[in-house]
Amino acid sequence: MNGKKRKNSGGIGGFFRGIGTGCANIVKIFAEGDWMTKVSFLIMGFGCFVRKAWLRGIAFLAVEIAYITYMVTFGWKYLKDIGTLGVVESVKQRGGKIIYGDNSFFILLFGIVSIILTILFIVVWVINVHEQKNEEEILKKGKRMPYVSEDFATLLDKHFDKTLLTIPVLGVFIFTVVPIIFMICVAFTNYDKNHQSPANLFTWVGFENFAKLLNFGSGGFGSTFLSVLGWTLIWAFFATFLNYFLGMGVAILINKKGIKFKKMWRTILVLTIAVPQFVSLLYIYKMFTADGLVNSYLIAWGIIEKGNEIPFWTNPTLARIMIIVVNLWIGIPYLMLVATGILMNIPDDLYEAARIDGANSWQMFKSITLPYMLFVTGPYLLTSFTGNINNFNVIFLLTQGKPLSNSLAENAGRTDLLVTWLYKMTVQDTNYRMAAVLGILVFAVVAIISLVVYNMLPSVKDEEGFQ
Repeated sequence: MNGKKRKNSGGIGGFFRGIGTGCANIVKIFAEGDWMTKVSFLIMGFGCFVRKAWLRGIAFLAVEIAYITYMVTFGWKYLKDIGTLGVVESVKQRGGKIIYGDNSFFILLFGIVSIILTILFIVVWVINVHEQKNEEEILKKGKRMPYVSEDFATLLDKHFDKTLLTIPVLGVFIFTVVPIIFMICVAFTNYDKNHQSPANLFTWVGFENFAKLLNFGSGGFGSTFLSVLGWTLIWAFFATFLNYFLGMGVAILINKKGIKFKKMWRTILVLTIAVPQFVSLLYIYKMFTADGLVNSYLIAWGIIEKGNEIPFWTNPTLARIMIIVVNLWIGIPYLMLVATGILMNIPDDLYEAARIDGANSWQMFKSITLPYMLFVTGPYLLTSFTGNINNFNVIFLLTQGKPLSNSLAENAGRTDLLVTWLYKMTVQDTNYRMAAVLGILVFAVVAIISLVVYNMLPSVKDEEGFQ
């Protein structure tokens, strides 16, 4: 029973209980703290200055001044309109001059930034409050506050990890966190080619875009989404496991005793990696077009007649098969190299014992080689599968998602993956709101698959298995 209580203490309930406890602690600190601590609730770092902890006081006060300056001079004018995303429309005068009104794009972007900075400021403010309490207790115990030189030394020693991670964390915040939050917010607006800032405003529409993407009726994207999602998962499965097992097979063949010119075979396969993907893929695409080398030679040899060329890229089923087969050319060499290194580390004693017990080659592969490979490369398989779900290059360079179909919405093609369809909606059709919704669903699909499969991996379930 106690175990259940502890287990249920997390999640949303635990989060709000933690906030409640934190607020109660802050009230207690204010009530029991000295006058310097109380003033520090309003002027951050005040107690640090009075207690001569200069570096900490400067840091807290600088954060407060920077935040107030930002909000007063810049952030507030965008944050106040975040609920409407602007109401003043642009006006075109007779002479052709445009007087621009509110810019919904900037309001949303800088409104989000302002909200995030406000949350971060609150976090720093709470740290400031607890710092005042700690300093007060240090002085009550008769100890002295650290000198500035000691604080600097701490940043380069005890807290060096925090110092070192400051710039990377800032980079992640600017280039990852803010764009993701912005994309999520766009999914709840009507931001598309008819609502482009600053000429036209866009506004919040709630879950309208999600309903449209999952709507299977007229004007909905539901059937298109399921069709593209189904092909995306089929592609990811075959692109991952065919490359994996064929690459492993090639590595086993090359490493087999008695095979000559092992270095030559490996070199030939590695050369395919050295050629840039866009060069090889575009070349292969040209080879298999209706007037390409393959059809031309088949006509010349009398195998097919002119006018009856094989539709490698225009027939949906054939195009999908071609994409999977061509991807083998790219993927097998990588897996061959990975598998070669792992196969060399499997103890020969295991195979020797299996031979003594009368095991044949298939039994040794099934009981020794494959379990060892899956144990070591399980995480790689997962990342390869999720990577193939978002594999833009192979699909777009070979077919651009074609052939197109009238039964599919928003310019989607029969070989489009979710990511290439998202690209079309964003770059070609400027349908940012539906692209944002699709981006969220792609993230959800990848996240769910990753979490489920990750917990099934042998290397996660049994970390000591091959040690």
